[in-house]
Amino acid sequence: MTTSDWPLWEVFVRSRRGLSHTHAGSLHAPDAEMALRNARDLYTRRNEGVSLWVVPATAITASSPDEKDPFFEPSADKPYRHPTFYEIPEGVQHL
Repeated sequence: MTTSDWPLWEVFVRSRRGLSHTHAGSLHAPDAEMALRNARDLYTRRNEGVSLWVVPATAITASSPDEKDPFFEPSADKPYRHPTFYEIPEGVQHL
């Protein structure tokens, strides 16, 4: 197996000041352990990360940007999902 045959991995990094992981990039590696080590070397060179996730690219399912209007349209007709839909009763503090 050559390096071009290795599976593609998506890399997510949580920074020192961050609460969530963000997508940092992609890399090819033969297995999860090597992907994790390569991700550490490639995406946290300056010691900015505290946590890494590597996910096989084939395991990610994403919505299509071309179908964004029909895909997300149902959420527009549900105003109760937004906090502005509700009235806050008098006397309620710290909501």
